[in-house]
Amino acid sequence: MTTTVAAPTMHMVLDDQQTEIDLGTLQGLWTDEQYIRLIEQTKRLIEFTDGVLEVLPMPTSKHQLIIGFLYRVLYALMGQRGGIVTFAALPLQIRPGKYREPDILLLLDRTDPRFQDSFWLGADLVIEVVSPRDPKRDTRTKRRDYAEAGIPEYWIVNPLDETITVLTLHGPVYVEHGLFHRGEQATSVLLASLAVSATDVFDAN
Repeated sequence: MTTTVAAPTMHMVLDDQQTEIDLGTLQGLWTDEQYIRLIEQTKRLIEFTDGVLEVLPMPTSKHQLIIGFLYRVLYALMGQRGGIVTFAALPLQIRPGKYREPDILLLLDRTDPRFQDSFWLGADLVIEVVSPRDPKRDTRTKRRDYAEAGIPEYWIVNPLDETITVLTLHGPVYVEHGLFHRGEQATSVLLASLAVSATDVFDAN
């Protein structure tokens, strides 16, 4: 049996390639375990909230180039510090029943028990590159989600207005450390040695 997932509908195609089953009727009924098994089989970007699957659009080339640039910067830095950085698709558990797929996830210590194989149980820093299809998801919804998960720092990289917003967690909410534009260096509270040229980020190729 194979499973095909595509926005906005989901269906399952049996091995005979003739029988299709609508999976939309299961929305609200999926379990954490079923979600993890589904993403392992499909290798698609799918997020999950309290039984509901949310199929994400495939990223653009620009999106991927920005992620690749930031990943290389952070990979070099974590190599010096003993941390670990990875990128989507890898689920991050916000809490039982809620999972997100950040574009980049980072832990300061690669022996941190939150570092798991199928999904991470937390992170010290996450980055999202804003999607043109649903900007509010990255700028508002995920801001609340990552604060709920207690992630100390969240970067919002927005190609639409070419800004990088660095947020740091204060209590249960994020406050703005800085809003960085072309010609400026985006800096981190968590990683004092991290400074990234916004121009280089948005010109990544």
